[in-house]
Amino acid sequence: MQTGSRDHHTPDDFCRNLRLACSFHPSIAQVCRRLDLNRAQFNKYLSGAARPSAHTLLRIGDFFGLESHEMLLPHSRFAQLLSLRPARPARPTEADDPLARHLEGLRRRSRGSLDKYLGYYFEYYHSMAFPGYVLRSLFVLYRQGDDVCYRRMERLSHLGQPASGFRCRYLGVALLLNERIILIDYESLTSNEVTETILYPTYKSRVNSLTGLKIGVSAADRREPACARVVLQFLGQRIHVRGALRQCGLLPPDPALIGADVLSRIDNRGTDGQHHFLGLPY
Repeated sequence: MQTGSRDHHTPDDFCRNLRLACSFHPSIAQVCRRLDLNRAQFNKYLSGAARPSAHTLLRIGDFFGLESHEMLLPHSRFAQLLSLRPARPARPTEADDPLARHLEGLRRRSRGSLDKYLGYYFEYYHSMAFPGYVLRSLFVLYRQGDDVCYRRMERLSHLGQPASGFRCRYLGVALLLNERIILIDYESLTSNEVTETILYPTYKSRVNSLTGLKIGVSAADRREPACARVVLQFLGQRIHVRGALRQCGLLPPDPALIGADVLSRIDNRGTDGQHHFLGLPY
């Protein structure tokens, strides 16, 4: 039995926290539009008449730049947490922000639907920070308003050992450009890295696995830019998230743990006659 202090929240802490977080935005209607949530249902969250599902809570937390568990803190601690965060500058409009203009142009050119790809995946690639190990992380692709967004959760500790190593959480947006799935994200805990992943789509009615290339920066001290082959293995649209996270971490390249097919498709060794490092389609 554990002893010591523990946070106790009352049933109305979440709705009070949600109301406070919303107060930093121009209107509740805008929050609902950007989250793609029904206003009537959102009002139930605000009043305490209903609680969001774990997946919806994750989306709400991401929108406000918070972890799911932080939304459930006792209200006094939640208010203190927000007061310690730097004020966000006013969001520039497309007219005076070149980056916003470029991103909006890409969104308009993103042709076709990514809806069939929505759901949870295990992501596999050879770790950039721990050579000789394969990193299995949890990836979820979801719709938010008119955009398709995603979240990657990495645990840089060896599978089966306590999660004492680094944890990384990447937030990003997905685009479908000329028959390729483009994923662009950033590490949200430190904001010190942007990653790009390019995947081959599948032309089958059911999604099983996706393959492609990932380019990013190693989390090791030297922070080398690196490129690796990657596989996303579809798990489903609803899963037990905590159970899946317990299966994430650094694994030896053992077919019994990962699967021979996945290992062959994330093999980064070069092929004779190639002048470029290419992704391997399924």
